[in-house]
Amino acid sequence: MRKSRRPLAIDLFCGAGGLSLGFEQAGFDVAAAIDSNPLNVYTYSRNFPSTRAICANISELSGSQIRNECALSNDEIEVVFGGPPCQGFSMIGKRDIADPRNTLISEFCRLVAELKPRYFVMENVAGLMCSTNRFVLEGALERLRVEGYNWVSPIQILDAQNFGIPQRRKRVFVMGYRTDERPPKYPVPRSCDVTVWDAISDLRELGSRRKLFLSDVFVGRLGSPTSYSVSLRAKDRVTQLTGCLLCRHRPEVTLRFRHTRPGKTERISRFARLRKNAVAPTLRAGTPPSHGSFTAARPIHPTQPRCITVREAARLHSFPDWFEFHPTQWHGFQQVGNSVPPRLARAVANCVRRAPVEK
Repeated sequence: MRKSRRPLAIDLFCGAGGLSLGFEQAGFDVAAAIDSNPLNVYTYSRNFPSTRAICANISELSGSQIRNECALSNDEIEVVFGGPPCQGFSMIGKRDIADPRNTLISEFCRLVAELKPRYFVMENVAGLMCSTNRFVLEGALERLRVEGYNWVSPIQILDAQNFGIPQRRKRVFVMGYRTDERPPKYPVPRSCDVTVWDAISDLRELGSRRKLFLSDVFVGRLGSPTSYSVSLRAKDRVTQLTGCLLCRHRPEVTLRFRHTRPGKTERISRFARLRKNAVAPTLRAGTPPSHGSFTAARPIHPTQPRCITVREAARLHSFPDWFEFHPTQWHGFQQVGNSVPPRLARAVANCVRRAPVEK
């Protein structure tokens, strides 16, 4: 039996760990995290050494197997959460209702029914709520209703920019509960007062370090922090940051980037240039090898003629600077783009944490 004073949680489809980080910050002990991508599991293990990270296909696991792997026995699980792969529902590109990844929503619900947590949280793209896609979600949730669960209605779409994150990012959150428990409440949105420049202005030095064309590790002093960046930075005066590898652009590309105005899209690459005093557009992940390995459009730095680094993308996503991603740009950007911003995850997790005692 696992002993913990903190409520237990399980992360399905954990990716690099954005949801896990938010739930840990809200006071949960994430006992198990599962993902089918070994690179994600490796990255997750480096950031969450106390969590049992499992590389497995969710559809091939049972709730009892997960309990046995983590020595949970009959321990009460407070919450199961996760974001099933959602590309088949995405509003960007071609939506494919027959995409086999869409069935993973049903697998998520199956494991919730088998693990019997007090609460569950499912995250997905806003496109899931479209009329052509919603029946997939409703069909999966009906199985949980039979198993003694309900969910907060209406299901809401939350935008990261309304939770202190300098990025427009709309996602569906389904907040569910056993019918013998108090229902949680959705977090209350607030106006965003954090900008791109608040997030990355102290990282300007990265662009002048030629060593970062060969290494993703920056060692040195950062610029003056803002209230947002200071909450993500390490306390040491001399900082070591990973995820700082610079893109090596051809001279003609650099020139095009230089002539692209902030807030506009570069005409050939179709990369958007960030605006200093605004929030960033949604950071996208691209596609995995099984679906063509297409690179997502990467934002252009607001004051330098280059794409932003993985670390700068992580700042725009509200990841702390100690959090590590895969050292290659392709995998690192994909891990950031597929993650739930930790500050948004924490806002949702706080609502789950308060639900049992909230009147």
